[in-house]
Amino acid sequence: MHTPDGENAILQSLEHRDLLDIIDKLRSQGISQFVDLPEIIVCGDQSSGKSSVLEAISGMSFPTKDNLCTRFATELILRRSPSTGIKVHISPSPDRSGDDKEKLEAFEYIRGDLDIGQVVEDAKDAMGLNSDEKVFSTDILRIEISGPSQPHLTMVDLPGLFLAGNKDQSEEDSKLVKSLVLSYMKKPRSIILAVVSAKSDFALQQVTQHARALDPNGVRTLGLITKPDTLDEGSDSERFYAELCQNKDVKFRLGWHVLRNRNYAERDNLTTERDKTEEGFFSRGIWTLLEASQLGVAALRVRLSNVLRDQILKQLPSVLEDVETGIKQCEAKLLKLGASRITVPEQRRYLLKGCTEFSSLLKAAIDGVYTDGFFARSKLSEGYSKRLRAVVQNTLSDFAEQMRTEGHARIIRDSSSLENVDDRYISRSDYIEEVKVLMKESRGRELPGTYNPLIVAELFSKQCKPWWRLVHRLSERILSSAYKAVNFVLQHVADEQTADALLREVVGPSMERLKENLTKKVEEILDPHVSGHPITYNHYLTENVQKVQAARRRRELEECLKPFFKPGAFLEGDGTYVGPKSLLDTLASKTEPNMDEFSCSMATDMMEAYYKVAMKKVIDDVGVLAIERCLIQRLPGLLAPEVIYDLTDIEVQRIAGESQESVAERERATKKLRVLENGMAELKRLKKHDSSMLVIQKYPLGHANPDTTDLEIMEKPESEMTTVPPTPGPPPPPELYLDWPIKKSGKKGKKKVSTSSWNWAAED
Repeated sequence: MHTPDGENAILQSLEHRDLLDIIDKLRSQGISQFVDLPEIIVCGDQSSGKSSVLEAISGMSFPTKDNLCTRFATELILRRSPSTGIKVHISPSPDRSGDDKEKLEAFEYIRGDLDIGQVVEDAKDAMGLNSDEKVFSTDILRIEISGPSQPHLTMVDLPGLFLAGNKDQSEEDSKLVKSLVLSYMKKPRSIILAVVSAKSDFALQQVTQHARALDPNGVRTLGLITKPDTLDEGSDSERFYAELCQNKDVKFRLGWHVLRNRNYAERDNLTTERDKTEEGFFSRGIWTLLEASQLGVAALRVRLSNVLRDQILKQLPSVLEDVETGIKQCEAKLLKLGASRITVPEQRRYLLKGCTEFSSLLKAAIDGVYTDGFFARSKLSEGYSKRLRAVVQNTLSDFAEQMRTEGHARIIRDSSSLENVDDRYISRSDYIEEVKVLMKESRGRELPGTYNPLIVAELFSKQCKPWWRLVHRLSERILSSAYKAVNFVLQHVADEQTADALLREVVGPSMERLKENLTKKVEEILDPHVSGHPITYNHYLTENVQKVQAARRRRELEECLKPFFKPGAFLEGDGTYVGPKSLLDTLASKTEPNMDEFSCSMATDMMEAYYKVAMKKVIDDVGVLAIERCLIQRLPGLLAPEVIYDLTDIEVQRIAGESQESVAERERATKKLRVLENGMAELKRLKKHDSSMLVIQKYPLGHANPDTTDLEIMEKPESEMTTVPPTPGPPPPPELYLDWPIKKSGKKGKKKVSTSSWNWAAED
């Protein structure tokens, strides 16, 4: 009969296995092609003892050689089970052809006895590695081993790093292996088990260099020292590796571990003999100074198992988030590609669906209704370009300001001393002299002191010359913005190939016609002002003339009256006695005896007043009659349903027919979506791993409670478990400690522990 503690330990062991099984199932389904999954990767230089490590952990014999060893990644899946079993298959590399994938997926190990060496050799044959042309492969061999003494653990063994080539492996193979190993080490969710051989100089081994480069803070690296028995007892090398294991040199948050491998003479020893020899080795000499949780294969099994479990739980929220993001991207891609369309009716239906969405989105963009997800500002410039109403309004506002500041050919000022460097500035007196010359050249039968009305038209025509340039620049900007918005909408409602074809054969020509209409309307608006006679019935014309003349007359009167009053009298309003006759004579004498001067001044005032009235009208007419009526409001009709109905079958096929690239893209997106959706269903099962199934430990990942010493729990069958397995290893500095959810008796109170986006609550 199980005790409560024993039942709890069994429950945790079962949940631990379930946790790893789900992740392994996701990996076998191919989700790791799209989302990185937590895993332990075994890395090291060639002949560093990686295969011996796997052999010690699994209890199975792995092929070991002193030269060429692992030629591909091997995923080793260990599970505790009442009965012993093995399953072997190959996960083909994504870059394999369809036929190669089918051949590799059909691979199976059919021999009676379990011989992993033979499994590896058979896999080499299937991958085509037993030839001179190909030495290493990016395929993955998956070996699932179950048995009563196996831990719950999954690891990926990678080919050993090497620099120099030989007859069995070239320098090109070295680059391939390095690329493969680094691709695994770069994944931020991978736990790096860096295997270092004590038989070789530490500084010459590549694995720690790469680990520190890709994991500079050492937060996901566990160092493993092999072959310690090759060190001379009492030597500096032995002391160096002992201190290395104590995290005194190269520091990893997960710490270091030491494992004694079988040597050549012990190659035929049984597993029990190997473990006994290892235990005896660590019971003497400098190794007795280390924690028991850092020594031997028994502690390593527990340590790796718990490190992997903790890493899975830590990374689970971000994995879920990545899967959700991938699903949304696939759905958006498939929505954009649409259903498979082989026949003309299917292709026309696809175009009709796209044109409806096209018109709807463009109308929303024109109306300034940005509620659709299409208008989301994922990128600042792109999001703004989609919001066509905002672009048009801002552009027209800029145009109005430019007309007010840059629309004058000449800027007339009353002052004769102009300090502004702008060549357009001219004093009023100089401008009137120019008008006099023009008036003499244009004289007709008008009486002295009056002017020919055509003189105003000629003055205005010269003054508004910059309008052509400003309006043309406005048209180009608005057209460019319209093209951008239309293209964004097309790319959103159709696949890239169809969108390009629609732009080329339907939308583009229609946009050119709109451009022609816009140009004609702009010319129609500007031509009366530039080449016609000034005509307006706006009363602001006379008001503007009177205002400017009254202001000038006031300034002239102030100059005349200054001799009669003390300085500042016009501002202060002080009473002063003035002789009426002298004041009247002074005011009456202020007339303009020069009739030409008078008429030129009147013509100038009239031109400036008309310019103000005409400028406001042009700004409004260009914005409303040209930009809005001839271009913007017509954009939704570029791809109206009747346009699609009028297309011939040949045109429909040419526009909406699918290319081989589109078919392949849909297949990839469909496959990815299926894998991610299946993965999401499996991942949601992990949510049941709440605080009732785990033990809160205020110790780093993969390290044991110092008060707990039982390392044998993982070696026992589930039916004999009575305690929760600890996580061995020396604790690193306090600032690296993490809180993890567990149940611990003996104290009262509540405490919340958070891992990423998950909140856990457990008794403390």
